[in-house]
Amino acid sequence: MLPAFRISLTALCGALLTLPLSAHEFWIEPQEFQVETFEPVEARFLNGQNFEGGELAYFQTQADRFDIVQNAQSAPYTGRMGDIPAVQLPDGMQDGLLILAYESVPASLKYKTWQEFQAFADHKGFADIQERHRARGLPDKDFFETYSRHVKTLIGVGEAAGRDRALGLQTEIVVLDNPYRLADTRDLRVQVLYQGKPRAAAQLEVFDRAPDGQVTVTTQRTDADGMATVRVTPGHAYHLDSVVLRPAPDKDRSVWRSLWAGLTFAVPAPD
Repeated sequence: MLPAFRISLTALCGALLTLPLSAHEFWIEPQEFQVETFEPVEARFLNGQNFEGGELAYFQTQADRFDIVQNAQSAPYTGRMGDIPAVQLPDGMQDGLLILAYESVPASLKYKTWQEFQAFADHKGFADIQERHRARGLPDKDFFETYSRHVKTLIGVGEAAGRDRALGLQTEIVVLDNPYRLADTRDLRVQVLYQGKPRAAAQLEVFDRAPDGQVTVTTQRTDADGMATVRVTPGHAYHLDSVVLRPAPDKDRSVWRSLWAGLTFAVPAPD
């Protein structure tokens, strides 16, 4: 059975996860991507760019969903409000690939100029955003966007047997090969999903961090089945990112809604 966790409410309440600029990534990064069976597991909530960012505390009020998944079992994670690092599993986990899956509640921000929004859209691969924006008769300044985060991390516990899989997040990145148990190949198959269906021609951004901390960033587009292949290097850590940008519902004050899919993992260095 997966361990149960109790919530200890404190006077802390917050909107830390609503503070980041929309153009910044949010990801879960374990203190160690590989741990022994029943060794304590800790992971940080980070917000920033290029594998560098500020650490955020855990607030249950900011989580629409937060699950611990391992060996075909799933349980909700509930930690102490204000915890840093955000994820703390002092009793560790059983042997097997561990998945932490988190979806944030929606937050919104205001774009005072068109250039701010254009920079975000260009970065995330939406070259036609101005055409789409003007076709809807929207203003070029002082408009709102609502965004949410849909992220996972893969942690190798013990032998790390198992595989990542679709968990029903609104948008999701699934690694079809276990990065902790790669054999001869260094090509990792990845699928990007939206509402459970493959996202064709979606931009996948890959942040590759070497042991010396140097980060390389590349992008590619998924095929008709939402698939892409990521070339990985032993000893490196990876953060994958893909964004859905869709019109917000008419009833919202926001005019756009972005959904950010993210996934982190590492590839073991040779023994």
